[in-house]
Amino acid sequence: MSPQVAGLLQLTALIAALALAYRPLGDYMARVYSSEKNYRPEKWIYKAIGANPAAEMRWPAYLRGVLAFSAVSVLFLYLMQRVQGSLPGSLGFSSIDPDQAFNTAASFVANTNWQSYYGEQAMGHVVQTGGLAVQNFLSAAVGMAVAVALVRGFARSRTGELGNFWADLVRGTVRILIPISVIGAIVLVACGAIQNFSGIHQVGQFMGGTQEWNGGGVASQEVIKELGTNGGGYFNANSAHPFENPSPLSNLFEIFLILLIPFALTRTFGRMVGSLKQGYAILGAMAVIWIGFTALMMWTEFAHRGPAFEIAGGAMEGKETRFGIAGSSMFAVATTLTSTGAVNSFHSSYTGFGGGITMLGMQLGEIAPGGVGSGLYGMLIMAIIAVFIAGLMVGRTPEYLGKKIGTRQIKLAACYILVTPALVLGFTAVAMALPTPADSMTNSGAHGFSEILYAYTSGANNNGSAFAGLNADTQWFNTTIGIAMLLGRFLPMVFVLALAGSLAEQKPVPETAGTLRTDKPLYAGLLVGTILIITGLTYFPALALGPLAEGLAS
Repeated sequence: MSPQVAGLLQLTALIAALALAYRPLGDYMARVYSSEKNYRPEKWIYKAIGANPAAEMRWPAYLRGVLAFSAVSVLFLYLMQRVQGSLPGSLGFSSIDPDQAFNTAASFVANTNWQSYYGEQAMGHVVQTGGLAVQNFLSAAVGMAVAVALVRGFARSRTGELGNFWADLVRGTVRILIPISVIGAIVLVACGAIQNFSGIHQVGQFMGGTQEWNGGGVASQEVIKELGTNGGGYFNANSAHPFENPSPLSNLFEIFLILLIPFALTRTFGRMVGSLKQGYAILGAMAVIWIGFTALMMWTEFAHRGPAFEIAGGAMEGKETRFGIAGSSMFAVATTLTSTGAVNSFHSSYTGFGGGITMLGMQLGEIAPGGVGSGLYGMLIMAIIAVFIAGLMVGRTPEYLGKKIGTRQIKLAACYILVTPALVLGFTAVAMALPTPADSMTNSGAHGFSEILYAYTSGANNNGSAFAGLNADTQWFNTTIGIAMLLGRFLPMVFVLALAGSLAEQKPVPETAGTLRTDKPLYAGLLVGTILIITGLTYFPALALGPLAEGLAS
């Protein structure tokens, strides 16, 4: 069987698995966020934090909950790293330096999971499991809560209330993320991922020296790393490490976990707004972009150029032989089209165009299907923009799901769209203009520029993957990427929640013969076109200086 055919079969199996899980999981999540019942463990949590889950919140209160909880999480994780040397289970590792501790705390709380350190050589069991893994759950639950708040904005009318942040946070964690993670961790252990708390031990001689490894709760952290579209690996090699991702089967399962909740949330959206067809339209737009990017990535990496490529069967540099080009390409697209920083290959070693595809996936806003929660609310923002453009074409006031899209709504949507490009392009320009950051580049020319552009694209879009050629463990990059991660995560949430509040206050607009049908394939196509055009206009000059220039020169 040729590698191309094997890749096609893997993609087919992945699509089938996602299709089987789509309906039951999407409906279940809709019930979770619409339920008025509180389980006993949830009541204990509410009592411990002093929250009333029945109290409805308007968008400013909901936002204060998001920001306050996230700020406390950053502080807690920062302090944990700073005192690691005094904690039990530290494996003898010292405390983390202030700039790197800030970067890591900002990274994991912002659902970015950018790592500028060697996990197995820096973090002990307590920080890995009690700090980083916990934030993998909580940051994902925060993103889902904000997405549900926006959905309620569309579903409700004549009220500014969007639900209760604390209830949404707890339910997302207890009823959705934890149960799936328990099952997923068992599957990963069965596939060969390790799950223990052993210390550092020697495993033999390596190139004349002793090789040492430490164990850890890898499978339990790996499953939420993928399920919550986090991406932070227990080991520096991330999902290329055999302890995290042992086989082609585990690789396909991890891709399934990454895409599972973001795709299923479209059905949750359709169920909560009372129109499954609206959810299918959003799903269709996401699926078209994801399948298109996957096919394009496979084509660029399988293209044979010269004897070396022909012997290897494609561009195998930087890829694990146990996954091959197909498994690596699907993983790279899945992680960069979502806010998942996991990697099972090194993107810097991809072809020029292949590296550009990973960057473009993040620059789309990671909305196909996007991060857990953030993908859905990002796509709904683009849906509003698409409706507005359609309204301009026909001279009608734009409407979406029975809500008028007026000046306030468009301003908030436009601010959401502009935040991330401003961070990416601004920080990249400053880094290239200053002499010191350029010293961290492994390569010069177009590829070196791509390393810097990729780093800030990954940070500001809350992805967390790296181009694997940049030394980011410097005060400049730890600080600036940390700032980019926090602003790229929480500033857009301000505009999302403000938009949700303005929509919830409106009264529904009756549908007429002139109303644009947003549940049809024509609108889904318009939505895809809007996304590609806006992203192209924003990032094309920067891409032309990096991956496009490199791809055309090769």
